[in-house]
Parts: sequence; C-alpha cells; structure tokens
Amino acid sequence: MDTGNRPSILRMPAQEDFVRFKPGFGTRFLLTVDTEEEFDWSKPLDRTSHGLHHVPRLAKFQQFCEGVGVVPVYLVDFPVASDPRAADILRDAVHAGKAEIGVQLHPWVSPPHDEDVNVHNSFAGNLAPELERAKFRKLRDTIEQAFGVGPLIYRAGRYGVGPATASILSDCAIAIDTSVRSRFDYSSAGGPNFREYPLRPWWIDKRNGLMEMPLTTVFSGLLRQQGQTIYPALWRVPRLRGALARIGMLERIPLTPEGVTLDEAIKGIDMALDDGLEMLVFSFHSPSLCPGHTPYVRDESDLDLFYAWWRGVLTYMQQRNVKPTCVREIMEAAEI
Repeated sequence: MDTGNRPSILRMPAQEDFVRFKPGFGTRFLLTVDTEEEFDWSKPLDRTSHGLHHVPRLAKFQQFCEGVGVVPVYLVDFPVASDPRAADILRDAVHAGKAEIGVQLHPWVSPPHDEDVNVHNSFAGNLAPELERAKFRKLRDTIEQAFGVGPLIYRAGRYGVGPATASILSDCAIAIDTSVRSRFDYSSAGGPNFREYPLRPWWIDKRNGLMEMPLTTVFSGLLRQQGQTIYPALWRVPRLRGALARIGMLERIPLTPEGVTLDEAIKGIDMALDDGLEMLVFSFHSPSLCPGHTPYVRDESDLDLFYAWWRGVLTYMQQRNVKPTCVREIMEAAEI
C-alpha cells in the first residue's frame, strides 16, 4: 500500500528497514495477551454488551508466567483499564518487571464516542485521524493512571491500523506496534490486508524509534513455500484448506493456544526457526482465561488444556534454546 513518504505501518518495509539486534541477543519470543472485555463474537458490536468476569483470572495466569520465568505483555483496552481489579492484580508485577502493560484500542468501547458503531468503524485506522488520536490518548492516559507506568507497546483491536496510526504512536512515545498479523487478510470487512507482510520486525519510523513486531503465523506442509499464493485462493472452500492440512500439504499455523493444538504449535515453531526468524510473537485473548467466554475455552477441562498447551510450548522453546523476552529488552537490544 502506497502511503507516500509519511511513516506508516501499512507501508511494506524495504530490506534496510528490518531491525537488527545486538550480538548475543539470540532467538527470542514475546508472549502477548489481548487483555479485553468479554463480548459475543457472533453478535453485532455495541458499546455496552460486554463483561469483565474473567479479570480475576489474570492473577492465576500471572502467577503461572512468573513460575516459568516469562514476562507477559498485557495489551489492555479501555474497559479493563477502567476496572480497578485489573490494576490491583497486575500493578505490583508490572513495577517489579515481572509483567508489562501495553495498549489495545477497541474503538467501539473507547471514549470519546463520536462515531457510529459498525464493522467499518471497529477498525480504529478507519476513523478520522483526530478521533483515532483522541481515543488512543484517552486510553493511554487511563492505563498510565491505573498502572503507574507509561505503556510502550500497542496493538490495534481487530488489528485495525490505518494511515495515521504510526504518527499517533510516535507522538505518544510508543516504541513497538504489534498490530500486523502476517498471513491474514481483513479487507473483506474493511480492515487491513496483512497477507504479504513479513514476519521479521522492522522499523516503521526509525528516527522516532518506532518498530513493528508482527504476530507470528507460518505455513507448514509440502506446499508451504507457495502458501501465500495458494492459501488465500482457497478462502471460498474452507473444507479444502482442512483437507490439505490433514494430508500434510498446506497448513496455516498462528502461534496461539486458541484453535491451535500443541502438536500444531510445535510444528509452527519448527517452521519459524527453520525460516530463520529471530523473534516469535505469541498471543491470545484474556477472556480465554475463564471458561465460557471464548469458543476456545468452554469449560474447566478446556482451561486445563490451555495451561497444558503453554507448558508444552514453553518446554519446547527451552529445548530449542528460544528464550523469553520483553519490551524493555527488545528496545535495549535493537540497534539504532
């Protein structure tokens, strides 16, 4: 996408834009949590039909992460930032360097409420730049007041970045955007098409220290080298996608416990490392920490499997000498 000379998340990076890390940093992974309200994903969006019943479960997940030496990055949206329980649970860990807080903008529940609530406007980058900026600043300030730290990382809800997003982030001292979901296309709903974007981190605005840290999704199978061409062509025939995955021809694997088995995740990790990726980015939605709020964790048995998935993945990462990292370490290791 052509965005002129302005810094833009949507501009495809050139070779010289890719981030280089200092010697010895090695291969790392970042664990991110879309820390958001619960809502029915199958129903139209609105400003009020949501809950925060899962927020107390953040304590168990944080305890789990501390036990395995991982610093999770909680990308917090406005309803969660406004819930005192979230800050009470996470504030001490954040100040101790055992967790980090970032921003996640769901525009339909973030003030000022000056736009119609619809699918197009659910991608913050589709809003008028002044409204996107106002919503971001209000959310950022709310997070800083609640948690006592200024957030340094951002993910647009629904991955909905736009032409003005980079300048908004730079002006608000954000160091990392992690909105690009490579290998996915949201254009049919009015969002961005990230299908062709790379998986390696790159500088969006090097002068102002803003980098992109894309979510990790890889292709596996005998046709994986042609995945970016073949997979999108099959969107009208999802059964064929499933058939190709079952026979080991082509499978798209995002690094998430939501809808991805442990065996698939390990396969995806192997593919990412075979491709020479130095940074793997994992993610999931915080309502999955409490049964009944996402399709991925329906009961306590599913929740047990969720934690078993993380234990299996983290054990395998250790075996492959892939170490956890955090925003602070990434900023320190990036060569300017």
